[in-house]
Amino acid sequence: MAKLLFRLRNVPDDEADEVRELLSQHHLSFYETTAGNWGISMPAIWLNKDTDYESARLLLDQYQHNRAKRMRSEYESARARGEAETQLQVLRREPLKTISLILLILVFLYLSTTAFF
Repeated sequence: MAKLLFRLRNVPDDEADEVRELLSQHHLSFYETTAGNWGISMPAIWLNKDTDYESARLLLDQYQHNRAKRMRSEYESARARGEAETQLQVLRREPLKTISLILLILVFLYLSTTAFF
């Protein structure tokens, strides 16, 4: 019976590719499900055999630990060079989206707190 290994929703393409490659390198049989036509299903990587789950989980945990360290060091390097994107740069690049989100948060806070005051 198939066993869920890795959810793919909001996962960058490069990370999903690396996970696929990792599983293939270790000869672990897997398949993927997509979000479907309407995007409501769960995109994920599933193992074909339950017996492979423990070894695949260990590989995936190690991979994610290494990736987190690598991404953190890349971000710190970019930040030290002044290349990391700041909130002000996001505001300049997408002013309508940023202001809309801020207004939505303020409306939500207002509606959430008016009952108490």
